[in-house]
Amino acid sequence: MNNKMKGIPITVAIIVISLALLHGLAFGSNLPPVKGDVLPEIKIPVPVNTTDRSYLGLENGDFFKIPQIKAKVVIIEIFSMYCPHCQREAPEINRLYSIIEDNPDLKCEIKLIGIGAGNSPFEVKVFKKKYNIPFPLFSDEDFSIHKCFGEVRTPYFLGVKINDDGTHQVFYSRLGEFKGAEPFLDLMLQLSGLK
Repeated sequence: MNNKMKGIPITVAIIVISLALLHGLAFGSNLPPVKGDVLPEIKIPVPVNTTDRSYLGLENGDFFKIPQIKAKVVIIEIFSMYCPHCQREAPEINRLYSIIEDNPDLKCEIKLIGIGAGNSPFEVKVFKKKYNIPFPLFSDEDFSIHKCFGEVRTPYFLGVKINDDGTHQVFYSRLGEFKGAEPFLDLMLQLSGLK
């Protein structure tokens, strides 16, 4: 191989790597939020149901952002009504909600919401009714929120700490692994600093 040809493979490799990095920057990394991140800027319709609106501490309006929820910690479950794991875990997540709501020290500190990835409002309503979900669930029919969260599989849990100054930070981001209401709540309290 002559001297002119020796540098070509290295030059091609550098160009290919550079294009791949630029593509990732231009189109997003499509990764779920990790500990220490802020959530992507998403807007969710304010619940029409006054009970759900009151639970989240929201005023009337069209949309809200998760850091506007009146709590110190928000636990988000990305679910699908067709996910067998989501269906199986629903009673235990309902129990988590009950444990929090029955504890006067936690009731105003921690809120739960669910986001139905690819689920229409009708599908979310069916899931909520079938599994007696007591906390607010939201439709993400066009997968727009799901894409912002890295197109994670379900169920996926995010823990977000909301600071007094309105800033927020992800302290938990994980697929499944819901091994019971009490251990999960204890983990959320430890990781968020509420305990």
